Formats: sequence, C-alpha cells, structure tokens
Amino acid sequence: MLPLSQSKLFDVFQERPQSLAWFLGAGASRNAGLPTATDLIWDLKRKYYQKAENQEIAPQDMQSEAVRAKVQSFMDARGFPPLWADEEYSLYFEKIFGDGRERQRQYLIKQLSDDLVSLSLGNRIMGALFAGGFSRVGFTTNFDTVVEKALAQIDGRAIAAYHLEGPRSARRALDNEEFPFYCKLHGDFRYDSLKNLTADLASQNAELASCLVNAGNRFGFVIAGYSGRDLSVMQLFHDVLASPNPFPHGLFWTGIGKSPLPAVSALIEAAKARNVVAEYVVVDSFDTLMSRLWRGIANKPQYLDEKVRRATAADVHIPIPPPGSVGPILRMNALLVRQLPTECQSISLKRLIDWTELKRIKSDAEQTIIVTKADTVCAWGQVEDVRSSFGRDLLKFEVRGVPPDFTTPENFPFKAFLEEALVIGLARGKPLLVRTKSRAAYLIVDAHSQDVARLTPLTKAVQTASGILPGLLSPVSEDYPTTSKVSWSECLRISLDQRDGQTWLNLAPDVWIWPQHAREVARTFLDRRRGGRYNKQHNAILDAWLKILLGDGDRAGDVAVKTFEGESCPGNPSFVLSRRTAFSRRIQG
Repeated sequence: MLPLSQSKLFDVFQERPQSLAWFLGAGASRNAGLPTATDLIWDLKRKYYQKAENQEIAPQDMQSEAVRAKVQSFMDARGFPPLWADEEYSLYFEKIFGDGRERQRQYLIKQLSDDLVSLSLGNRIMGALFAGGFSRVGFTTNFDTVVEKALAQIDGRAIAAYHLEGPRSARRALDNEEFPFYCKLHGDFRYDSLKNLTADLASQNAELASCLVNAGNRFGFVIAGYSGRDLSVMQLFHDVLASPNPFPHGLFWTGIGKSPLPAVSALIEAAKARNVVAEYVVVDSFDTLMSRLWRGIANKPQYLDEKVRRATAADVHIPIPPPGSVGPILRMNALLVRQLPTECQSISLKRLIDWTELKRIKSDAEQTIIVTKADTVCAWGQVEDVRSSFGRDLLKFEVRGVPPDFTTPENFPFKAFLEEALVIGLARGKPLLVRTKSRAAYLIVDAHSQDVARLTPLTKAVQTASGILPGLLSPVSEDYPTTSKVSWSECLRISLDQRDGQTWLNLAPDVWIWPQHAREVARTFLDRRRGGRYNKQHNAILDAWLKILLGDGDRAGDVAVKTFEGESCPGNPSFVLSRRTAFSRRIQG
C-alpha cells in the first residue's frame, strides 16, 4: 500500500496528468550522469583547496568521507559558510570565478556536456510525458539539456527551452498555450546569461517569474530533484500562494530524505493554510517515481512505451531454410545463464540513503558486499560485513526474492546488481581485477600479480597481457593537474541480457587503459592493439578467457559460479553458466 502522500499524487496524476506542471532540480538529471548542485559545490571546494594549499586532490577522491572532512575543516577554519548552508553554491562560484561569467560558462559546459548525458529511465519517461501530451509545462533551475535530449530521443522532435535570453517570448508562449512549454529560470549554459552568483540569485527575472506564477494559478506542481535552497525560487512559490488561485491541482514536493529543509516544510504548511492539497512525498529516486507514474497512465501509445522500455524484446520470426541454402555456423560471444540467484538480503535502515551514499558504502567495502536500491536496499555479503558497512543505521535483515526479469523499469537496478555479483565470482582466486560501470562490468588482467601461469591461455593468444606505453603520459586538465605514465591490460567486458525468456552473459574482449582519462591519448595504441582481431584470432582470445574463467571442463556441461567463498545462501549468490557459447547460422539468399 502506498503512503498517503504518494497516493494523493498518483491519484491526481492518473486522473488527469495534464493538470500537473513540473519543477525540476539537478537531482532529476543526476541519473543521466550529470552532477547535482551538491556535486558542483564539492568540486569547487576541491579546486579552491588545491589552489590555496598547493595540494592535488583528484575528483574521485572527493567521494571519500575522510577527504571531504579534511577539505571542509579547511573551509570552516577560514570562515566559509558551514556545510549545507544555503549560500554555499553561489559563494563558491564567486570564490573560484569572481565575476568572470565566461569562465563560469566554460566550467558548466565541461561539467554538463551533452557527451556526458546518458538518459536514465526517469529522463526517458519525462520525454515521453511531454511527447504524448500527458505533461504540458515544466520549469527548471538546471542549465543542462537533459529534457530537450529526452524529447528528441523519444519523439524525434525538438523542444525550445525558454530562458534568460528571451523571457518575453516565454510569457507569450505560456499565455498562448504553446505546449509543451519548458522554461529554464537560471539560464542555459550555451548562452551568455546565467544566474549563479549571489547577486544573480537574489531575484528572478520578472518575466520568467511571472510565467511561473501564472502557471501556478492554472496547474498543480510536482517538484522533483530540487532541495529548496534557492530563496528567490522559494519566494516564487510563495508568490503563487499569494495569488487568487494557487496550485488548483495540488503541490507535491518529492524528495529522498524523510525530512525536507525547513523552507520546504514552511511552504507546505503555508499552502495548506490556503486550502491547497500540499504534501511532501518521500520517493526512492527520481527514476522510481517516474516509473510508477508512467505505469499508472492508461492507454499509452505503444511507440512511446517501447521507447521508454528500451529493453523490451521484440517478436522475431526466422524461417527454417530449405536444404542446401544455409550458410556457415557462426560462433557468438555469449554464454547461456541457466540459473540466476533467486534470493538476496533486504536491509531495513533507520533513514533513507541516496545513490551517492550507497555507492560510497559499496566502495568502502572493497567488494566484500554488493548493494543496490530498488523498492528496498538489497545486499549480498556476509552479515558481519553488511553490518560493518551500514553501522548504526542498520535495523534488521530480511530475505527477499530477486526478480527473474531485470528488463522491466522497476527491476532494472537488479541488472547491475547481478552483473557485479557474477564478475566478482568469476574473478575470485584469479589474477584479475574487477571494475564496474553503469552498463557493464570488467575483468582486467592484474599486471602486478605473481600468478602469471593462470594467464597462459591468454598470453598464448595475444603474446603479452599488460604493459606500459613508453613515452606516453596522461593528459593534464583542470581535474587532473599532474601527468602519470600510461599502462594497459587485456580485459573482458561482461554484461547480462535477456531475450525470449532466456538470460545471456555477453563477453567482449577489450583493452583497459590506466588511468582511464588517458584513453583518448592512447587511441592509436588501442587501434593497433585491437586491429585485426577477427575470426581466428578473436576465437582464440575468447577461448582463452573462457579457459581462465571456467577451467577445462566439458564444453557440453555447466559450471556453477559463487560470488563469495562458502555455501550458497541469501548472502552468497550462485549462478549456473553453460560452458558452450551460443551459435548462429546465416541464411543465404
């Protein structure tokens, strides 16, 4: 059963989604690979600390609580605003960039580049809502192009976002009901006008502010991915409450934490005093919120639903060829997964934790536990390791099922969960390193391991499995101010896929570059190293990896892979893989 606050939102949305406008903050873009305001604040603190103390701190180091504590102590000692103060964002922009708006713009271009955008489920649903006319109006404080890109990907058309370069056009478009309407209150980083500094954020552009107040008198509002720290934006919501017909279809402020900021609580109480249906709605993530709203829409156009659910399998009919007209049998780089884990541990916590904190917990655990967030926090690992990782926040363990189908939107977090468990199990006891990314996991030859005999099948196929690129240094950038030697290792990209009711493990041999940001300067080496890996050589490399991972057993048999040592249990998943790769046959015309 849904909490009352969620129930009210979903009831309104299912009855008439067009009656609700959207207000999006940076949290709505985070799953697309872009930083939130908090991420930018920490990056600006890092830059200021590096300059003041002449010490290098890599961006990834800021994920460490110890490093953050050191940087924040430095800031506190010099009279900067306390952690989470409302003025942090604008003040650090001022300290780093002064009044240099072009430097601000270039920084944001780099941080919010379209090249970094990988649309999440929630982003695709937002695009589908606008494309299908289920949502008509959206406002944002974001500078990025996630919503525009989502609509283009889902429906093939562009949406012109109104911003500080043309505020009068925005008011006219809303008055004339030129839907879908999307407005960037703080500007667009591709243009000259941005609102980031203290003086900028003290007030909103009058025309754009009028647009929001006007929309607040015609629509209800759903606020997503926004904390409420910008006082001028909060004042706009209060201006709506002071108008004749405030939020006629409700005000729903969504957030991951159980307790919103005092400014948000005050707004909700003020709205209720004006007889507005107003709720703070606790959600697991932007993606899960959007998934539930999308499922509740009746009679969705099939083409939109297919674009949202990119993993949905299509019906395929391959005719049986007549005798004598078939081509050669082709070997595929996929193993049939005969059995997936069916259980895991469900963790009850004293408080809600977001994805950033969950990733930090997982990183600190150093592959002793595997965690994900769906409708609950799920984990694999020994009980004592899980307890140590979550500390006093942990209330209890329960056993829950792992969904057999991870292609549906609500189950998609389990895909990476399963991939990480499998890749750790495959690497266990072997001279291999494990790295995980958003869409796949990697097994990498450990160049420092003494157990080189285990790699013999691979070295026979490729001669050498790792090395240093002589004379090549990693590029210098604002994020990486010093150079380092560039090295490489053979690796295997691993991902799970489901087709026609079966699960497949895809295996793609590749080459890993250390450090990762040097991959572009190593492009010539990669092209030469991987060039010509076709047919016979690719077959030999694939065989070598299979021998390293699965041993010398009968190809007609199966092999069980457990993630950790010990017996299979809800904390230690087990997989059963076929040893034989899939085959296909090309039909000759």
